[in-house]
Amino acid sequence: MTFTPANSKDGIEKADGDSERPAQLSARLRSRTPARVGLRRAGVTIATTELLDFQLAHAQARDAVHASLHSASLIAELLQLGPMWGAPDAAAPILLHSAARDRRTYLERPDLGRSLTDESRQRLAQSRCDTRYDVALVIADGLSALAVERHAVAVLKQLLPALTRLPGGIQVAPLCLVEQGRVAIGDEIAQKLNASLVVVLIGERPGLSSPDSLGAYITWQPRAGQTTDAERNCISNIRLEGLSYELAAARLLFYIREATRRRLTGVALKDPDSVQRSLPDEIPSGD
Repeated sequence: MTFTPANSKDGIEKADGDSERPAQLSARLRSRTPARVGLRRAGVTIATTELLDFQLAHAQARDAVHASLHSASLIAELLQLGPMWGAPDAAAPILLHSAARDRRTYLERPDLGRSLTDESRQRLAQSRCDTRYDVALVIADGLSALAVERHAVAVLKQLLPALTRLPGGIQVAPLCLVEQGRVAIGDEIAQKLNASLVVVLIGERPGLSSPDSLGAYITWQPRAGQTTDAERNCISNIRLEGLSYELAAARLLFYIREATRRRLTGVALKDPDSVQRSLPDEIPSGD
């Protein structure tokens, strides 16, 4: 987007009556957003540096979409989270795979990314027990494995200690890591693990200023192949330049508590403006 003054060739009138030149206004706008506003020009076109910046951002977004998840290194990091929910000898996360056999298939067939392979189903069956879990935590690469590798562990480091402080305790299912997975794959996983609620941390579709944005989807009583997007809540743009880990964890905690209390998620469960802006040191008892 290039900037062209609308009311004057010399400058723009500010609210206080002072004139602000286009270059000053453009610089001020760019300091407040990563969006491409007030692009510098060279003659009748944009400057070469602006074009090169765009091409770099586009290449980073494409790379993020096609990149593979480094599962082994991520599992090693996740293993360190065991003590956070009172399981110092926690088993390794369950590594699963969607029915999309590779990245190309995943991109061309979104439906295959929503269901598990038979082998993955067998792994879940072996992990299932008579326990009725309150929450299943699922990590999926989605459309940006980079986002998962950079931010998923950091979010869980904030969330897990808060979950352990919830009144009455909370049963967390074995953590699952899914390759070539989409949001809805969490529905089948939660059902297989006998969990009431599923939280899916997933790499979001990269943008030209955010190739590593992490999303979180919360679903109450998920049903594989039946749950609609209207029955989910979403927290988006979790990254260093966007929503902080602490605030993302605070919002997740809010949704988990309210979904459990009200037994629903989706359009009927709103994120109020008054939601706590950080995680509390002490979790008050519910209503």
